[in-house]
Amino acid sequence: MNLSDLKPAPRSKHRIKRIGRGIGSGHGKTSGRGHKGLGSRSHGNTPPGYEGGQMPLQRRTPKQGFRRTQKNETRREKFDLVNIASLAGFADGATIDAAALAARGIVRKGRKIKILGSGELKTRLTVRADAFSGSAREKIAAAGGSAELIAPANA
Repeated sequence: MNLSDLKPAPRSKHRIKRIGRGIGSGHGKTSGRGHKGLGSRSHGNTPPGYEGGQMPLQRRTPKQGFRRTQKNETRREKFDLVNIASLAGFADGATIDAAALAARGIVRKGRKIKILGSGELKTRLTVRADAFSGSAREKIAAAGGSAELIAPANA
């Protein structure tokens, strides 16, 4: 087999439709665009969701609730969530902070951390995080440890 022997599969190649080349071509005058209307114009594209002038579905359906704007969404504080059960592998009396959690691969480095109360804690730990749930504080205190809030940098 040579490169010179290569050719496309039979009937896979089509002749191009030569439009606007006179009435005898069958694609003259309006060039397959029909008469009038937006489809016949040079700028004739329709926006997504356009229904030909009918009231679009997106506008027909009732709206309810509050939609948070993108601006507010980006301002919102985002936390990496860590459950109490994830802290069980640490030694008794250890101090756990963002660096210790990142070293174990529990959270990503440089993220704010919130400790949640799912799971059981048997060891006495000092946990330093940006936020705690109420149940997490109770479980850490019940195990004899302490939950310390990290003060925000801008305060």
